[in-house]
Amino acid sequence: MLLEIYQRLLNSYGPRHWWPAETIFEVVIGAILTQNVAWKNVETAIENLKRENRMSFEALASISHQELADLIRSTRYYNQKAARLQEFARLILVEYDGKLENLFQPGVPELRKRLLDIRGIGKETADSIILYAAQKPIFVVDAYTRRTFSRIGLLPMDATYEAMQDLFANHLDEDLYMFQEYHAQIVGHGNRVCLARRPRCFECPLGEYCRKEGDLIGSLCCDEPSSLPD
Repeated sequence: MLLEIYQRLLNSYGPRHWWPAETIFEVVIGAILTQNVAWKNVETAIENLKRENRMSFEALASISHQELADLIRSTRYYNQKAARLQEFARLILVEYDGKLENLFQPGVPELRKRLLDIRGIGKETADSIILYAAQKPIFVVDAYTRRTFSRIGLLPMDATYEAMQDLFANHLDEDLYMFQEYHAQIVGHGNRVCLARRPRCFECPLGEYCRKEGDLIGSLCCDEPSSLPD
């Protein structure tokens, strides 16, 4: 069924070729900045960093905290995120010779543990870095995953991150491209159609699965809160 859902999304929206970034470095910066904020706000911050020639670990480590916070102000919690970026930049410079490829050498379990040990990097951020920057297969899940797959009856609304990730990891073969594309399709679907408060059920390519659960879902979920913006 997971493969059927993937194909339905792919047929409806087309390949998304996500993550939107020009370099691996930009993927990592974007993954840290996008926590709890819409991607358009991250794009504004990255454009500011590029304009000021701050898109390098050396530049991030040497800039003042206040100047960095001002450049990424569009991303919410910008003071906290500025501190995270600087800590991460200094860690890479000191422990990995300033090279992400040195950080990315271990396999997925060890790399994930290393990333989670860094202050301010949570599970979704770590997994996004692994999948899109390190180019290693791990399934990234988020609030969009919980919303969509609870509405079609495959997950409870209170599913943990681990439970959501296990749903995909246990039923899909490891495939880097598919994992990237599937996650991107879920995010796109959650942004366009499976909205938190006013889902556009009449446009949904997965409506058949919702009806199998006995409801048209839209009337049930219009007031459902989401931890991510639409």
